Amino acid sequence: MKLTRQDRAALWSAFRRMRLREKVEYIFTYFRLPIFLTVAALAVVGSLVYQRVTRKEPVLYAAHINVSAGEDLEGRLGDGFVAALGRDPKRAEVYLYRALYLSDSPSQEDHQYSYASRLKVTSAIEAKQLDVALMDRKGYDILSHSGYLLPLSELLDGDPALRERLDPLLTANTVVLEDNAIEYQLGEADRYEAETREEVNALELSTLPLFDQAGFSQRVYLGVIANTPRADMALAYLSYLSSAPAEAAAEQEA
Repeated sequence: MKLTRQDRAALWSAFRRMRLREKVEYIFTYFRLPIFLTVAALAVVGSLVYQRVTRKEPVLYAAHINVSAGEDLEGRLGDGFVAALGRDPKRAEVYLYRALYLSDSPSQEDHQYSYASRLKVTSAIEAKQLDVALMDRKGYDILSHSGYLLPLSELLDGDPALRERLDPLLTANTVVLEDNAIEYQLGEADRYEAETREEVNALELSTLPLFDQAGFSQRVYLGVIANTPRADMALAYLSYLSSAPAEAAAEQEA
């Protein structure tokens, strides 16, 4: 029911005569729903604005597979690269998928973790949100055999100077072109057969200054994902990793 001007004036006069506690109770009783909706709307808007202001733009998507870089090296691999690009680490980042574990024959305890990691990796690749992978030999074998890694000749042919610098680090692995794995697993084939080829599709990084003193107990490799839409940025990342000195700390936020 719409109130007349006289009714509104009477209510306002009565409200002004109330004590503070009575005013609070009156407002809570009659206006709590509009107040709640307003506060909720402001909270949603504030959250969206905050996320937009603080969100960093990914310049590259990276995964650490079966390796842990440690906080210091991770900073050099992330913010250090962003700073080397001349970008502000407050506004841009190397988006990192951490603690992924891949294995062809995981133990019973690790099976679920390995399966979840494999799903995460394949989903990121299909979404074109994975560009490079830092990995141990086991992870390297799995990605190479699956055909997920880009032949580095395709990436380096346009930069002969970088190709010459990286040549001692280039590593070849097997790529499975076609096999009967499903039939073999189902018992429909007596033996596993596969058509394969060798591809130079990773860098062995262990001897680089940035990695030599990083404390890895085994060799580490870096591969570029075959369907990356950021090939130029991946190439810049290879150049950065091969030239960054061990003692150079990544530029951090001011």
